[in-house]
Amino acid sequence: MAPSDDDGLVETGYLGEQGRLPLVIRPRAPLGDLAAWTLDHQRWIEDQLLAYGALLFRDFPVSGVEAFEAFAEALCPDLYGEYEDLPREGGGNKVYKSTPYPADKPILFHNESAHMHRFPTRQFFHCVQPARAGGETPIVDCREIYRRLDPAVIEEFTRKRLMYVRNFIDGFDVNWRDFFRTEDPHEVERYCVDHGIELEWRGKSGLQTRQLAPAVARHVKTAEPVFFNQIQLHHSACLEPELREALLTALGKNNLPRSVCFGDGSPIDEDLVEEITDLYWRSSAAFSWQAGDTLMVDNMLCAHARNPFSGPRKIVVAMGAIVQAADVS
Repeated sequence: MAPSDDDGLVETGYLGEQGRLPLVIRPRAPLGDLAAWTLDHQRWIEDQLLAYGALLFRDFPVSGVEAFEAFAEALCPDLYGEYEDLPREGGGNKVYKSTPYPADKPILFHNESAHMHRFPTRQFFHCVQPARAGGETPIVDCREIYRRLDPAVIEEFTRKRLMYVRNFIDGFDVNWRDFFRTEDPHEVERYCVDHGIELEWRGKSGLQTRQLAPAVARHVKTAEPVFFNQIQLHHSACLEPELREALLTALGKNNLPRSVCFGDGSPIDEDLVEEITDLYWRSSAAFSWQAGDTLMVDNMLCAHARNPFSGPRKIVVAMGAIVQAADVS
């Protein structure tokens, strides 16, 4: 039985037979003032988010980028406006385009910015235009992944942590000037020193960074243990075979644009990565986007992915409630 709002203005439920993820919230009748309703029910919304990990607001009067930003800001007043990994969306001050990645390829599961020294704990996805087919945003409960993984695996990831390695090579992925938003190498060096990132300049325009981060964390509010990382976005075992072979041939295994190993430098076994990836997909839930949908995710409790799609698709993103990785390790 899904929880009920305390004044009966909305109803809650689930989608089909997917179980408890996400919790769907719908208005029973047109809401006269969405901002006022949101402010009056912040505690209730937060309680549901911490319980379920993801909330889908459907049939709410939210249409377009500006309305979405206002709704997201009412739900999370400290939206983040300086995110380096996504292009900014026009029409909003703190809204971003979704990850620019080929439509016919999936984006695997990850917790946003889990490989960085800081990350958002609140993330919002808004559907401006659903794809003609596909394009779902699968989500998975990271508490469930933690519970279902072998305790010995959890212990190793907890003890060793992860080392994310990024090679900024012109022509492969983003270059360091765009990522750090500066032409000055000294500014990059200061940033890395300030945030505990190792760096090494390579050749005339290359840069390698190495960042230690947790693989297992405790939720910043509930202290629940979660499997929290970006292994699937960085490990070469998760690349499509043809792309992997091409990158290895062109760059070698030590120069891939992105890679990840244990924090002590030892490799993460490919069979283990495949086992983890399979567990995520088997544990995940997905729904078809409808125009106007807003999905609110606790980034520590839920990882997200993206299915391939056809036809135009526009999902915009906002995020906030930034915390430091050191606070949850």
